[in-house]
Amino acid sequence: MDVLVVDDDPYIRDVIAELLEDEGYAVARAANGAEALDILHHRPAPPCVILLDLMMPQMNGWEFRAAQRKDPAIAPIPVVTISAHADLLDVAAQLDAAGHLPKPLDIERLLTTVQQFCPAGGAP
Repeated sequence: MDVLVVDDDPYIRDVIAELLEDEGYAVARAANGAEALDILHHRPAPPCVILLDLMMPQMNGWEFRAAQRKDPAIAPIPVVTISAHADLLDVAAQLDAAGHLPKPLDIERLLTTVQQFCPAGGAP
């Protein structure tokens, strides 16, 4: 898995995943932070990057990030926040995120951001 997409909106989650898969990335999808933690703990290799929505039911982005930071096995994985939050830059800084992408997403910016963390350009 190169990228983990965490978003409660199935349409957004699927569009992001399909765009990345078209570029050759292996993508896992999670509907909330709890599901993302489960995926991270049951996959043999960590992703290059986690694309994390902030506003989600069950476990939101803030709760996921707190849990991730406490777990040494997954704490080093870079997180890029994706949100329509008005203060996304400040929120990303508070979460010590490696980057941020405002919604609606710009496809080129999405691809460029993922390439920063998965420099091989996805799976062959």
